[in-house]
Amino acid sequence: MELIDMVESQIIASVKDIESLQEAIDSNANIIFLLTGNIMNIEEYINRIKANNKFVFIHLDLIDGLTSSKSGLEYIATKLKPTGIISTKASAIKLAKELGLITIQRIFLIDNAAIKKGIEMANSCSPDAIEILPGVISKIIDTISSKTKFPVIAGGLIDNFDEVHTALQNGALAVSSGNPSMWNSEL
Repeated sequence: MELIDMVESQIIASVKDIESLQEAIDSNANIIFLLTGNIMNIEEYINRIKANNKFVFIHLDLIDGLTSSKSGLEYIATKLKPTGIISTKASAIKLAKELGLITIQRIFLIDNAAIKKGIEMANSCSPDAIEILPGVISKIIDTISSKTKFPVIAGGLIDNFDEVHTALQNGALAVSSGNPSMWNSEL
């Protein structure tokens, strides 16, 4: 299944602390980005999310004890079995794709050089989607969408539905939010 076909709610629950996990599971969001945990508890978190019929993407760069090495990614793909991974590292994206995981390239857009580098990196590793941060940069969403062939997920600093609508109107497939009050949207 492709990422674009998974999106039912255009709000993705981005879980930054374990205290928010159950709220994300109980929300309308059908995709959860897991940005917390460690090698000792991540399997439990993934299984809880999957048991509730939600797609789970683990942020490889933020889960303590997991690595983007070939062995680390093989462990993730064969033992943990999330829907996919999120990473800022092109090499991790390439390896994860080879192992059958859905991949999301996270790009921090701080200036024009970062935008150019992000486009080059995404085109070189072919992620399934690109998450750009901060997601309130609507004109950049359009630029990234028009210069790559990948769906764009906007994330970071989005804290109201006007910003969600603006991101979606500018070409974003969905918006990731760490704000639990936004997870029950009917978008």
